[in-house]
Amino acid sequence: MIVHFYTRPGCHLCEDARIVLKLVQEDVPFEIKEYNIEEDDALHEKYMLMIPVVVFENEIIQYGQVDYPAILDALL
Repeated sequence: MIVHFYTRPGCHLCEDARIVLKLVQEDVPFEIKEYNIEEDDALHEKYMLMIPVVVFENEIIQYGQVDYPAILDALL
């Protein structure tokens, strides 16, 4: 399983979301592919007001405030 994580440097919500993703990884094995939206103009335009964004199987699971139960439920 691969979870796509869209973020940007200096984003405190992104740091919190990264911690949540790592905690969920302890219960459900998956790979995190992280993308810095500032390195891609299309991603920046798409997600600039939403980050952090967590995507699984081409669907946004959560964005902004990321919480453990929502991520876990989406992956189970």
